[in-house]
Amino acid sequence: MFTGIIETLGHVADLKQEQGNLHITVQSAISSELKIDQSVAHNGVCLTVVALVDGTHTVTAIEETLNKTNIGQLKVGNLINLERCMQMNARLDGHIVQGHVDQTAICTEYKELPGSWEYTFEYDNTKGNVTVEKGSICINGISLTVVNSTANSFSVAIIPYTYEHTNLQNVRVGTTVNLEFDIIGKYVARLMQR
Repeated sequence: MFTGIIETLGHVADLKQEQGNLHITVQSAISSELKIDQSVAHNGVCLTVVALVDGTHTVTAIEETLNKTNIGQLKVGNLINLERCMQMNARLDGHIVQGHVDQTAICTEYKELPGSWEYTFEYDNTKGNVTVEKGSICINGISLTVVNSTANSFSVAIIPYTYEHTNLQNVRVGTTVNLEFDIIGKYVARLMQR
């Protein structure tokens, strides 16, 4: 389980295709502290550390992950949001995040405002996922609050700290992001469908 509070940014150092899998090597401030088999969220996708070499760590994304997330679009040099899993005695500063991306969304609007940024994202609402005003959403692993929710889009307002310490700084119109909808909202939506 994660909180959606990004711990650090990493740089994609290497990408290797092997059959349907993608091995992603990341250089980051926390890479040397990781262990083999540890779960780490990469842009909100829970991936297992499979190798550690010279201040880098490697994770493997299978075809299912590549088809449902933006991980397959990574390029060497890209910034990637990283978060280690939550310790049970820690504060839950964001919201409950599982590291299981529900779907992707496209940035349709980007506004630089005095002292903040506003992003609008559009997603396929036929998958049963919903957002609500002032509810939680996880974008590329970042716990954020929804504003201007519609049937298939929503906006988020970003403070300078989040902008500077996450890869939202590189998101512009047309960028694909990972979405994990609020787990409580997903259960409520499923119950309402019954």
